[in-house]
Amino acid sequence: QVQLVESGGGLVRTGGSLRLSCVASGSILSIDGMGWYRQAPGRQRELVAAISTKSGSTKYEDSVKGRFTISRDNAKNTVYLQMNNLKPDDTAVYYCITEAGSRGQGTQVTVSS
Repeated sequence: QVQLVESGGGLVRTGGSLRLSCVASGSILSIDGMGWYRQAPGRQRELVAAISTKSGSTKYEDSVKGRFTISRDNAKNTVYLQMNNLKPDDTAVYYCITEAGSRGQGTQVTVSS
């Protein structure tokens, strides 16, 4: 199973930006789809963005459309999540995942009001 390592989380103010990175232990071209989901205390886990590593097609959860962008760099085996105009409701632990069910350790994103 591929290993995933996330980075890039932190504390930002409302309206700020962060870029999360997810580095895979092998070629992401061998993985059909990757994505980011988030888990906040007391809230359901939600998939915020997903990408096809082959075609580059993307999809987003409604609350992040226009603010978050998922992308990939196949040469670096890395998937990114650019998060702009962050809101307090975006506060959560963000996990990188693969379609096959691999998951990273998570990175905390905290947005202060």
